[in-house]
Amino acid sequence: MTMRCRVRPPLWGSLVSILVLLPSLTTAAPPIVLTEPAARSATATASPTTATPTPTKVVDPMETLKYFHEPGRDDYLGHYDVRYFHGRVTEEERGETLKHMMRAYLLAFNEMGLETWIAHGTLLGWWWNGQVGWESPRTGDAEAKAWQILPWDWDIDTQVSGATLLYMADNLNRTRYEYVSEDGEFTRAYLLDVNPHARQRERGDGANIIDARWIDTHNGLYVDITGLSELEPDREPGVVSCKNFHKYRTTDLYPMRASIFENVPVRIPFAYNKILIEEYETTALVLNEFEGHRWDTQQRLWYRIPKDMKAEKEDKPDEKPGQNYA
Repeated sequence: MTMRCRVRPPLWGSLVSILVLLPSLTTAAPPIVLTEPAARSATATASPTTATPTPTKVVDPMETLKYFHEPGRDDYLGHYDVRYFHGRVTEEERGETLKHMMRAYLLAFNEMGLETWIAHGTLLGWWWNGQVGWESPRTGDAEAKAWQILPWDWDIDTQVSGATLLYMADNLNRTRYEYVSEDGEFTRAYLLDVNPHARQRERGDGANIIDARWIDTHNGLYVDITGLSELEPDREPGVVSCKNFHKYRTTDLYPMRASIFENVPVRIPFAYNKILIEEYETTALVLNEFEGHRWDTQQRLWYRIPKDMKAEKEDKPDEKPGQNYA
């Protein structure tokens, strides 16, 4: 039996912008602004398909093989699902792919009532330029905003609770989602694929630390989805972790903050500053040049440094590369 559902963003009563005032933390992030999505909304349809049954018993990760495979291990080839890889995409296509993939993912999860939030480099991208609804001081164009995902990032990172992950495994595994952009010019099919070893919450040999992926079936780029579980409630009560050694106190995650990312509603961990500093150190929140890009404080976006300026800067011996923030 095939079930179809229409995914659409929440209804907004009127053209209203709500400024969410944030408490002053270690470093002041840009304001969270909630704005009405475009009048014509992006849509997606979901069609569950027949798939390999989810394992009903816990499997030993030391006896398993890696489930998700990539065509390579570097920053370029390591961010495609090999099943849908047809060659490296251009930078422009990568940007368009990630933008719409993020929108489709958030719209689908919001419509299905599944709690998810952005993490790691994607959360850092929101911290820098995730706000929407501002007017460009240079052009006066309210739509003059470029990247909200970090322009050098090759994938998207999201997290879910352990309970949500199990629900996905039991009810949504191998589900395909058809997406049409709000202007009708961008269409994609996405596959929600849950790792058969997602029920095993220990790291094991590290081959299956990614619990699920939301995959663009056109070119293989994807959203990494990891579940957070309380592994040692007696020794570390209120602490949840993924399989890649990232630990969080539930009081740092909840209550989630409501914001907008890539023009759709998104959830943000409550103590986002603390979480980002623990993962990337304070440098990630103040360094305004990285990966050949420079932060524009007026436009509030990262732009690529012209090659001649970059070459001149690389000639300086005192410049050191920064940490990887993707």
